[in-house]
Amino acid sequence: MVEMSAAERRAAESIFGDRLDLAQRYVEHLATSGTERGLIGPREVPRLWSRHVLNCAVIEREIAPGSHVADVGSGAGLPGLCLAIARPDLELTLIEPLERRVIWLQEVVDDLGLENVTVMRTRAELAVGQVDADVVTARAVSALSNLAGLTIPLLGGSGEVVAIKGRSAGEEIEKAAKVIRKLGGVETSVVVVGEDLLEEPTTVVRIVVNKPRKIA
Repeated sequence: MVEMSAAERRAAESIFGDRLDLAQRYVEHLATSGTERGLIGPREVPRLWSRHVLNCAVIEREIAPGSHVADVGSGAGLPGLCLAIARPDLELTLIEPLERRVIWLQEVVDDLGLENVTVMRTRAELAVGQVDADVVTARAVSALSNLAGLTIPLLGGSGEVVAIKGRSAGEEIEKAAKVIRKLGGVETSVVVVGEDLLEEPTTVVRIVVNKPRKIA
C-alpha cells in the first residue's frame, strides 16, 4: 500500500470523506498496473498522493453540485477519477484517445464500482456534439492557447473550463486571451485551491463561457 504522511491523510480524509477507501484503491491501481503499463512513472509512486491525487481532487471545490464534467486527455484518470471518487453527485465523462489508457481506465472504473463515470475513446475535438458538459477539466494536456480549443467547444455554449496549471498560468492566460474570447470565454482567472489542506496548493485556470454558474 502507498503510504500517506499525516498531513496527506488529513487532506485525503477532508476531500474524500467516507470514500477514502475507494481513493486508496485507486492509488494502488496507479502504483501497480498504472506504472506497469506506463501511465505513471515509477519515480512518481512515492508522490502519488501529494503530487497527483490530492493535487487533482481538491479542485472538486470549484465544481457546482450535480455538474456533468468532461475530463479531456484523462490518461491515468487525473483529475477525472479523483473527482468521480470525491464527488458521487457529479457525472464524469473521461475523454482519452489512446486505447491502452482507455482499457486501464475502464478496468479501474469497474473495480471501484464507479457508476458516475463513462469512458470514451476519442479525441476531444471529435467528442464535440457527443458530450454536452457543464464543466471541462484537464491536467498536463497542452498550453492554454491550444487547450482552449479542445475544451471550450465541449461546453455547448455555456459553462466553465477548470484546467490544472502550474506557476506560469498567468502568462498562459495572456497568450491565449484572444483565442479564449473568440471561443466565447467571458472571464478568465487564476484560482489557487487547497491552501488550507495541501503543502503545495493547486493552481487552476478557470474560464467562464457565456453565463457563469454559481458554486453552492
